[in-house]
Amino acid sequence: QVQLVESGGGLVQAGGSLRLSCQASGRTFSISTRAMGWFRQAPGKEREFVSAITRSGRGTDYADSVKGRFTISRDTAKNTVYLQMISLKPEDTAVYYCGADQGLFGNELRYASSYDYWGQGTQVTVSS
Repeated sequence: QVQLVESGGGLVQAGGSLRLSCQASGRTFSISTRAMGWFRQAPGKEREFVSAITRSGRGTDYADSVKGRFTISRDTAKNTVYLQMISLKPEDTAVYYCGADQGLFGNELRYASSYDYWGQGTQVTVSS
């Protein structure tokens, strides 16, 4: 049984910053055994890839729209993944979801279908 809980969302003005957290728990689950990703979904749109970190923690990937502004990181001791967001724009407004992948070799981490577990999401609203 795996649970992912996001936190840190809120209302911020354009140009501001937020740090999202994803706390993972489970009897045999460790974020060090899975790739972890952040996705977002705005009303009327499909879930969109934002960022991912590999199982080893040595590789990261970002959507073009957030490169240079968002940073994914993890603290394995706390079983927590973070998304630091700076220079926020109104178009960043969405519900942000944390996901844990399937633990399969060759997974494409930019695809939502590659993830087995999801949190409930945290709302990020950026005002202009």
